[in-house]
Amino acid sequence: MVASTSMREPVLAPTDEFARLRDGFVSFLTRVRRLSPHTVRAYASDLTAFGAWLHRRGLGLATLSHRDLRGYLGELSRAGYATKTINRHLSSVRSFFSWLEREGLVANGAADALMGPKAAQRLPHTVSDGDVTRLLDACGGDAAGGRDALLIELLYASGARIAEAAHLTVGDIDASQAQLHLFGKGSKERIVPLYQGIMGRLSAYVAGARQELLSHAKGRRTDALFVSTRGNAMSADALRDAFERRVREAGLDASVTPHSLRHSFATELLGGGADLRSVQELLGHASLSTTQIYTHLSIERLKDAARQAHPRAE
Repeated sequence: MVASTSMREPVLAPTDEFARLRDGFVSFLTRVRRLSPHTVRAYASDLTAFGAWLHRRGLGLATLSHRDLRGYLGELSRAGYATKTINRHLSSVRSFFSWLEREGLVANGAADALMGPKAAQRLPHTVSDGDVTRLLDACGGDAAGGRDALLIELLYASGARIAEAAHLTVGDIDASQAQLHLFGKGSKERIVPLYQGIMGRLSAYVAGARQELLSHAKGRRTDALFVSTRGNAMSADALRDAFERRVREAGLDASVTPHSLRHSFATELLGGGADLRSVQELLGHASLSTTQIYTHLSIERLKDAARQAHPRAE
């Protein structure tokens, strides 16, 4: 962490000093909060843009006002950023200021109670079971194909985030209980039950394709579940690239993402009668309100079914 300094010192310049503070915050996110590299990069990118805006305006952190920050959000809006992106930038700035205040570096409360634009609620994109089959068919029969097929099935069967899948080790599979140990945001652990079919395919992958991929490793072998063709542990970005390649090979729309399978997992559970609290726990959501979006999706599916089946729906 960055050492605390006197408030009389100029913790203002959004140049070298700002970069030092930003890097201290990024280190805090990595070492203390243990956020994923993908999330940390997003924070760093947002704050770099914020620092550039401060520099253009000749503003400093210690003297920044609530009105100044409203102006920053307005500039993002005028630049054509989507509401979701603006709110992400705001969240990054809020978190940064919260950390600065805890460190005693600023005390102006500029970001307190600052509200972003309200986003229209969009239903998550889901993937049909038929499209999942097409994805699996596109994987082929080699070791890398076996790995990618398992990734697709596991995301669909567990609702795991791609970053969670990247952190999986062989030891996280509990074959005796048919369950998986996932480590989500903030390294919070949750246990997800798996059906017998995928447990069998997990065992086959670990004993077969994974061993073949590991044979290319130089030096100490990794215990990561998902391994590259060079025998190394795969990052979330590498897994995402592999997934997107299978989407292209299957001829599916680019809107099909690893997170689409997570959405599909949640929607199928609710459609099958699972209660909202259970789905919240399986997804690792901190807030029930985050999970509630899937109830709207299930209602839309019911409406579609009624429109198609009811004799007076025309």
